[in-house]
Amino acid sequence: MSDDCLFCKMARGEIKPDTVYEDEKILAFRDINPQGPVHVLVIPKEHIPTLNDLEEHHAELLGRMFLVAKKIAEQENFAETGYRTVINCNRHGGQEVFHIHLHVIGGRQMTWPPG
Repeated sequence: MSDDCLFCKMARGEIKPDTVYEDEKILAFRDINPQGPVHVLVIPKEHIPTLNDLEEHHAELLGRMFLVAKKIAEQENFAETGYRTVINCNRHGGQEVFHIHLHVIGGRQMTWPPG
């Protein structure tokens, strides 16, 4: 983990987010600037700055993040109606916190293109 990373501080318990899911490898919490009725961020507890920093051994962890997204969609009652998952990479991709995170957004009709 990184000492100065906001999401690492959350994963360590130094900052308490509005947690919706946690296990030994994953933390999921409500976004403080939601883009829909439900907007949850799913993060690995391991510090991985961007998608470009992924390695082969991260494949299982990334898959687990998406399984948690599915679980959240079911828990929040929009799995059947639909939802959006997004991972932004680097500044031009819209990434603001440099700790890989999966956005799970639901509870309304999504439009395309998103922005």
